[in-house]
Amino acid sequence: MNAVAKVSKVVGGTFSVWVILFACLGFFLPDVFIPLKGYISIFLGIVMFGMGLTLSSADFREVFRRPLEVLIGVVGHFIIMPLLAYVLALVLNLPPDIAVGVILVGCCPSGTSSNVMTLLAKGDVALGVSIASVSTIIAPLATPALISLLAGRWMPVDAGALIKDILMVVILPIVLGVIVKSLFKKQAEASAQALPLVSTLAIVLIVAIVVAGSRTKIIESGLLIFAVVILHNLLGYALGYLFAKLFRMNLSKRKAVLFETGMQNSGLGATLAAAHFNPVAAVPSAIFSVWHNISGSLLATWFARRYEQAEMGKNR
Repeated sequence: MNAVAKVSKVVGGTFSVWVILFACLGFFLPDVFIPLKGYISIFLGIVMFGMGLTLSSADFREVFRRPLEVLIGVVGHFIIMPLLAYVLALVLNLPPDIAVGVILVGCCPSGTSSNVMTLLAKGDVALGVSIASVSTIIAPLATPALISLLAGRWMPVDAGALIKDILMVVILPIVLGVIVKSLFKKQAEASAQALPLVSTLAIVLIVAIVVAGSRTKIIESGLLIFAVVILHNLLGYALGYLFAKLFRMNLSKRKAVLFETGMQNSGLGATLAAAHFNPVAAVPSAIFSVWHNISGSLLATWFARRYEQAEMGKNR
């Protein structure tokens, strides 16, 4: 188990590299991954089950200890990213499939790696975890409602089917993970050491499958999709930070809100897009999965260096 834990730690720490690698594999070897399309929801379910295994009452303690700050983070997330996606789709006059894909990823809950970035950035991790947990729990209602409201301009949306899918691939696996952890605590804690490895494999496979299935469209519109995804993510960071500052949060809390706002559960976006829309609509989610881990890592490193410089200045 120690060997698995070590490998898992290395893989989890180099997540961005693996996402890029598998995105390239999906692009250049599409025939390998296209047959796996039917397993996308299963792969995401595995990631969510792993999340359930790691959840504890402490993750929700902050909700009751400082509900206003958690509410600010959750509301900021579900206002900023969906509206940003909608405005970008209009301003850039995106094709319908791409517009829906950008809006879809914008309406998803916080990303699975946002808490890691908050930790690396010396931010308020407890606040970040609570925001991510609450945004995920309310996603079955918030995400379909927002998609219906914003994406209906480009194509019809079946909100009921979206709710059902989110319950099945997000909430049910999380609940099962929590139940397994409560019944088999020691075994769950031991298996948690392998979670970064398992989760990384599941997410990179989703990315590879989506890229493989949309290879032609990526060749045609890849630069446009990359541009809108990068804009969406970076503006999300900036507005998340400013939103937290507006409510006079300190720097540590602003970092948490920033990452919880700008980083999305792009695996869920890709799963919903592949199941309910044209496969091209899943491409923004796949690219977002690659990009937000790169941008998040760079931003977290910058924040950490600024923190270290400030600490050194205090000690002089």
